[in-house]
Amino acid sequence: MFKAIQVINEGNAKLALVDERDLPEGDVTVAVEYSTINYKDGLLITGRIPLIRKFPMVPGIDFAGVVIESRHPEWKVGDKVLLNGYGVGEEHWGGLAQKARVNGDWLVPLPEIFTSRQAMAIGTAGYAAMLCVMTLERHGVKPSDGEVLVTGANGGVGSIAIAILSKLGYQVVASTGRAEEADYLVSLGATEIIGRETLSSPGAPMVAERWAGAIDTAGSHTLANVCASVKYGGAIAATGLAQGLELNTTVLPFVLRNLALYGVDSVRAPMPLRREAWARLAMDLDISKLESMVTEISLEDAIATAGQLLDGKTPRGRIVVDVQR
Repeated sequence: MFKAIQVINEGNAKLALVDERDLPEGDVTVAVEYSTINYKDGLLITGRIPLIRKFPMVPGIDFAGVVIESRHPEWKVGDKVLLNGYGVGEEHWGGLAQKARVNGDWLVPLPEIFTSRQAMAIGTAGYAAMLCVMTLERHGVKPSDGEVLVTGANGGVGSIAIAILSKLGYQVVASTGRAEEADYLVSLGATEIIGRETLSSPGAPMVAERWAGAIDTAGSHTLANVCASVKYGGAIAATGLAQGLELNTTVLPFVLRNLALYGVDSVRAPMPLRREAWARLAMDLDISKLESMVTEISLEDAIATAGQLLDGKTPRGRIVVDVQR
């Protein structure tokens, strides 16, 4: 038997003792050491948006741990691994549990530089942030081009994006609704803080050019306003919907300023891209900055924390779940 969060039906989650025989199909079983709570985990646990396909479901789109059984040719007992996405927590039992059984093709080797806890301090949020940075780089956005905007700066994606961009030499402007966290954002590498309210209301389709590029986690009016103010030839990497699903804008910035808007998906990203992102995280993320982003909770705390996360009442940065306590 092992402990797990189980969603019994939409919006009804509990901490349960689960028989290992009930684990889903898969060729690798992992003793999970740490998981995390992301925005999507909040939705999965609370049911505010119906994402789960089959009940009961163990949520948790991330985990890191040690292989304890394997029928997969790449993995052996004792290997340290991590997983992000691939539908775990939605379609397949996920990481908010002491054990997980998954398809070995979904696993990534834990970079030697990281502990399991550090990997989950990064988690899908940090992995997505790295994918966003790589997207801007592929577009050609360089540190010498000017300021890069990061919205939702106090969240997991935003915090880690700031730390990465700063280490790479970019001038980062952080947009946040928590003015009291300005010192924290500066410690991560932000050179200027702007209020969320400057971007979160409906605005003009085009305004003065400012940003060489942007990483957006908000969507809705915020993303529309970011589109309106990116410089000619610039790019936006969009990877969130914290403000909303809709995007009410015009084609003007796209056709008059040659704007590129990239959607960045972390769930179904191909394995070579995942491994590249984690290799880049091992090089381009200052580990010393991770701890200032982290709040650690127990598995039992995960359900209450999920609702607090969606209500914007959780601490800044990343929430790491020690599933063994």
